[in-house]
Amino acid sequence: MAGSLREPSFNVSASTSCDTDDEGVRGTCEDASMCKRFAVSLGYWHDPYIQHFVRLSKERKAPEINRGYFARVHGVGQLVKAFLQKTECCCQVLNLGAGMDTTFWKLKDEGLLPSKYFEVDFPMIVTRKLHNIKCKPVLLNPIVELHSEDTLQMDGHMLDSKRYAIVGADLRDLSELEEKLKKCNMNTQLPTLLITECVLVYMTPEQSANLLKWAARSFDTAMFINYEQVNMGDRFGQIMIENLRRRQCDLAGVETCKSLESQKERLLASGWETASAVDMMELYSRLPRAEVSRSEGGNLLITEAGTTRLSGGDPAKQWGGRSHQSTGYEVVFPFPVPSDLFK
Repeated sequence: MAGSLREPSFNVSASTSCDTDDEGVRGTCEDASMCKRFAVSLGYWHDPYIQHFVRLSKERKAPEINRGYFARVHGVGQLVKAFLQKTECCCQVLNLGAGMDTTFWKLKDEGLLPSKYFEVDFPMIVTRKLHNIKCKPVLLNPIVELHSEDTLQMDGHMLDSKRYAIVGADLRDLSELEEKLKKCNMNTQLPTLLITECVLVYMTPEQSANLLKWAARSFDTAMFINYEQVNMGDRFGQIMIENLRRRQCDLAGVETCKSLESQKERLLASGWETASAVDMMELYSRLPRAEVSRSEGGNLLITEAGTTRLSGGDPAKQWGGRSHQSTGYEVVFPFPVPSDLFK
């Protein structure tokens, strides 16, 4: 068990100081976290950890936003758990652009931790997350409990333990990203699940394609889950683009978000052998009824009047798979996907 914790430094160096072009993108981390916290406070799903990363918003969120995050969290969670169960947790997860995500702690509580769980985000966001972890035993203790060495490696932009690592890096700089992940013992031979949620859309098409290509060629067996907007050419999508632009947050990769087909084509063109996609309305209709019913306790979703559209720009979830092994994995999902996902 860990006996000591090397004192972190939380000073941001000049090389990682605020880049004006990325300020708006970093701000979306706070927005998403506050939306999740608000939905959790209403009982849409259980997450005892989000409260330690973000304050509860005084502004009531619209019902369609709460439903959208409910579907997002459970939809992505279903895929993650299916991957972990099929690999018997002998795998690694890379959450790219993780923000204040709490999946590591929830998986530990459920006995579903992979061999190692990695998170990557801007150094400034990582610094904030590490500060919260260091200051709150409910977050730090589960990490320390799983760590077998005397010293937990932790500084202002990085935490590395036996089962959990957080890395401050720019996903557009692939050489730096790979170097930092390997320093934290990323294993390219382990089955690997990569996750991006509303991340690629903030990168240019060339930058996101490079990241997808890097992921496709770097691991023997891998699956990529991407949650992102589609149908951004309609009026609803245009309103989202205009609103974000007023906040100095440009969707640099919006041209790849035209449709489910354009999203799948990007994965296939980047070296992924299979690709599937569903939009969030379809996903919501296919969520396990037990989960939907639990969150509708007291007619929660019914009494919150709102439109039937789940959230802006019709978000969709895509996933792709590839394997260099002769015997790949077949993952069973809560909705139809190709049987040769890892073939």
